[in-house]
Amino acid sequence: MARQLLLLIGIIFASSAMIQAQDPIYSQFFAAPLQINPAFAGTTLAPRISINYRSQWASYEGGYETYSVAYEQSVEGLNSGFGIMVTGDDAGNGIYKTNRFAATYGYRVRVNNDWALRFGIEAGMIQNRLDWNQLVFLDQLDPITGATSSTGDPNATEEVPPESLNKTVFDVGAGVLAYGKNFYGGLSLKHLNSADESLLEVNQNLGAGLPMRITLHGGMEIPLLTGNIRSKQAFISPNLLFIKQGGFAQVNGGAYFGAGHFFGGLWYRNTLKNSDAAIVMAGVRYGVFRFGYSFDFTLNGLTLPRTGGSHELSLTINFEDSKEAKRRRRSADFNNCFKMFN
Repeated sequence: MARQLLLLIGIIFASSAMIQAQDPIYSQFFAAPLQINPAFAGTTLAPRISINYRSQWASYEGGYETYSVAYEQSVEGLNSGFGIMVTGDDAGNGIYKTNRFAATYGYRVRVNNDWALRFGIEAGMIQNRLDWNQLVFLDQLDPITGATSSTGDPNATEEVPPESLNKTVFDVGAGVLAYGKNFYGGLSLKHLNSADESLLEVNQNLGAGLPMRITLHGGMEIPLLTGNIRSKQAFISPNLLFIKQGGFAQVNGGAYFGAGHFFGGLWYRNTLKNSDAAIVMAGVRYGVFRFGYSFDFTLNGLTLPRTGGSHELSLTINFEDSKEAKRRRRSADFNNCFKMFN
């Protein structure tokens, strides 16, 4: 499995003059709100920390791994929120790594007693790094026995490495979020400057850049049981996520369910060309902590036994669930429908 993945990445780099990648997207997108829309910065009254991990194509040793950490802080006196997010994306045990850092700012505008708008901007850096010595190229292979030259030997192939094996570029994005007590909807535009992050500098690559990512998302919150001192509240939140980046698009549709200390969800993901995955998620919250696990069941032609599906873990530490923050929230004069994000 590992050799197949190395070969695949090697062929891509040897045969392509231009590579356009898509951003990694968490199945538990609600547990990494800043990755979806910078306008989410500061939607909680107290600080929120989000930690996420995704393992994709789990059947392949060293497949694709994504991890991130984010911090958000609301400043109610300024109607503002601030946040930072650090994301790492690892393909093939470090063969190709992408690190992203973004600082976000969100500003709230009250429309009326029932609705509000949040406008968000983000700016940061993207760094790509390629470990050339781990790649396997066609001239290293024997058609019968497989690889004839070990990886790690720069003289084992006639392929010439790029002048630079890492690159850092500036990146900007923006978003808007409308929300009330029971409904929300948003639009975000990532990579507005279409930064050129490619490592292969050839004529055909002139003007190439990271494709802008367009995200539309929305949902509603339906109360099922009103909570009180003796009983916990319960609700269901149907939601929809649409993402388009370059020639790639996906739609996630499903629902999140919360009841007291427990929550779960079911989603279906489609790429507009074929079925991609069914997503099952379950989790528990205790105090300021929320822990979730989800699994993507592959539905396309690659099949689940071949890919191994995708595993995801999320940990949210939301200090809005502390006793002091709950008192502040009860005294606030505006409610929102972000229980699934909090």
